[in-house]
Formats: sequence, C-alpha cells, structure tokens
Amino acid sequence: AGAETVKRAVQLDAASRFQESLVCYQEGIDLLLQVVKATTDEAKKHHYRQKISELTFLSDGKYHKQIRIEENATGFGYEKLFHEYLTETVSEVWVEDPYIRQVHQASRYSLYNFLRFCEMLVKGPCKVKTIHLLTSYDGGSGKSQQMSALEEIKQSLSNYGVTLNIDFSSSIHDREIRFNNGWTIKVGRGLDYFKHPRGHFSIGYCDFDLRPCRETTVDVFHTKHTKKM
Repeated sequence: AGAETVKRAVQLDAASRFQESLVCYQEGIDLLLQVVKATTDEAKKHHYRQKISELTFLSDGKYHKQIRIEENATGFGYEKLFHEYLTETVSEVWVEDPYIRQVHQASRYSLYNFLRFCEMLVKGPCKVKTIHLLTSYDGGSGKSQQMSALEEIKQSLSNYGVTLNIDFSSSIHDREIRFNNGWTIKVGRGLDYFKHPRGHFSIGYCDFDLRPCRETTVDVFHTKHTKKM
C-alpha cells in the first residue's frame, strides 16, 4: 500500500498537482513508518528509514495556496474547505482562535461554529483523538457562558473518544488550524467567516455550504512533519 501511494505521489508531482501529491507523500510516509515499527529486520529498517527521509525531503514545506472568499459567496462550509487535508492519518488538531466566545454576539456564532467544526472532525474520514483549543476569555458575564459551553462540548466529544484540551491566552491574535499530517490552514476570520443567518428557519441556517460568507482570505501551507523513527 505504501509503495502504491508513493508511486501515485510521484505521478501527481510530475503532473504539477502539488496539493494532491503532498497528501500522497504524507500518507506514504505514515504507511512506511508503520512498517518500520513492525519489522525486526535491521537492514529493512535502515532501507525504509532512508526512503522516508527521501520522501520527507520531497514533501518538505514548499507549498502555499491562497483562497479568496468573496463577500456573500456560498459553498465554503467546513467540509468543503478542510476535507482535502483531513486524511485518515490525522489524529491530532490544533485550533488557535481568540474569539471562541459567546453565542449572542450580533455577528458571531463562534461557539456554535467551533462545535460544527468538531462535528466535522468526528465524522471523519480522519481518526481524530485529540483537539487542542487556544482561545481567549470572554469578558464580564460572558465568561461563565463561554466556560459552560466549552465544557459541554468537551464532555460531548469524550463520548466519541475525542479529548478536548482547552487553554486561554490574553495575547493571542492570529487564527490558524493545524493538523498533525503537516497541513496548516490560516483563515483571516478564523472559524467565524459566515454571515449571521437571516432567521432560524432560513436556508443556510443548518447547512453551512448554503450560508453566505463574509469576505476573507484562506492561506494553506504544508510544513515538514517529522516523526520519531
């Protein structure tokens, strides 16, 4: 399986389909790492480690894609935006967003947005086991609601075998999402790039693909992802 995945990666690379090739390279590396752990033959271990080093070099962080989401554009639900990077090897996710706060702000449904993002991770095809959230405390009376909502999300995720680690920072500003397969997605507005729905029974309230967006920029990077061999 690893050999076929690597072969596919090389073919995609040659066809200048760099995004798809990087996904295949990473999957090939993960499959070969599993072989290294399983084999007791030192000569084979050495061979596979050399091959992994070569593949890591080929897939090493030289990819950058930018997506421009226009004002009122639709079709940018979380599944559509992130599905290409959520391969089966993803088991850990980092979310840094200072505004995972109240649900009652005029144009922000940030806590619900974070919940929706977590639902996407639970559905797969990735096998997420740990989600790390770094955000900032809500001010005043909103803090208790924020803490209560996040605790409820945490408990609900645990029913699906997923651990949510929550940390707070008073200086966090940037927004980004990282997957442990080497992909980093930076959304200018974080998870809150959707417009407020016109009503609780309006099209787009439940299906984010139909929800109009606010203008923002999405930057996708791939960074060198190394594991202990």
